[in-house]
Amino acid sequence: MHIPDNYLSPQTDAVMAVAMVPVWVRCIKKVRATLDREHMAFLGICAAFSFLLMMFNVPLPGGTTGHAVGGALIALLLGPEAAAIAVSVALALQALLFGDGGVLSFGANCFNMAFVLPFVAAIVFGALNSRLHDKSWGTSVSAVVSGWVGLCLAALCAAIEFGIQPMLFTNVSGAPLYCPFPLSVAIPAMLIPHMLVAGVIEGVATAAIYGFIKKTAPSIIVGPEAVDGQLAADGTAKKASLIPTLILVAVLIVATPLGLLATGDAWGEWDAEGAATAVQEAGDDSLQASVGLDAPTFADALPTGDYLQVYSEEQGLGFAGQAAMYILSGVIGVAVLTIAFRLVSLTVKESGAHGNSRAA
Repeated sequence: MHIPDNYLSPQTDAVMAVAMVPVWVRCIKKVRATLDREHMAFLGICAAFSFLLMMFNVPLPGGTTGHAVGGALIALLLGPEAAAIAVSVALALQALLFGDGGVLSFGANCFNMAFVLPFVAAIVFGALNSRLHDKSWGTSVSAVVSGWVGLCLAALCAAIEFGIQPMLFTNVSGAPLYCPFPLSVAIPAMLIPHMLVAGVIEGVATAAIYGFIKKTAPSIIVGPEAVDGQLAADGTAKKASLIPTLILVAVLIVATPLGLLATGDAWGEWDAEGAATAVQEAGDDSLQASVGLDAPTFADALPTGDYLQVYSEEQGLGFAGQAAMYILSGVIGVAVLTIAFRLVSLTVKESGAHGNSRAA
């Protein structure tokens, strides 16, 4: 779902970036007003979760791949505003340091994965859990559904952004300048696989990790359940211990090479040659290969490539070498995100901020 540069027109990129500005401003104000130092530092761990989850590529129908995002999970833990900030920062790190997702298309990627996904997930979770929380399975089901719906709607938004390009931007001969696939192709290609596989993984991961943290560090949760008073009603006021959560992060880092087992590319994330091949394989004579996808991008100049795979492939390191690069990428990403949010946490109140602000 990481839209590369050149797949969207500069006009589309600009509109999506402008649309995200008030979202970021609102979310930053909300996070600074509601999260104390402990929760701000935990937000860095959540951003690391998102970064790591996006490294676990899984096969999707049609020979493509996909991944969970973690936006729904963070929304349930700390609220959708915090999720928007955490996922945005993770996406920025991926685009700038690892060449995953475009720099010009950063606003579009944030709109889909950092705005639509967590806010929709929070709304769905709140609506379901308010009716099901008194059942033993209610919160888990609510978390699964919220993650699934959030990721699927994010994929739909990406598909629409892809699909409008050949309608609006062509050269004088009618060939598409950017993404060559219309809505009739882009929507099912993006939405169906995410509904069948990636959305399920997002939902299950959300429920599993949320349930894990709810048991091991319940007082750290200030999301929808805490706002509704359901956590307090369950008697979860015991002191939080983040050691199990940190162990989980370490396990995810070690397990990141599993993402290498998924062959193929995510739909819409090909290079120019791959996009041209996809047009030919579509078997539709009305489709034309884009004439603009081969323009140089910022990512082309990055020495690291996508999760350092380019380096490992150039050095002929094989699977073991690529696995090592994956783990190194995970370590770098987690370290950068954790340290960055830890430093930011030093600028907020030490404790007590989140409860009063949220109650207001």
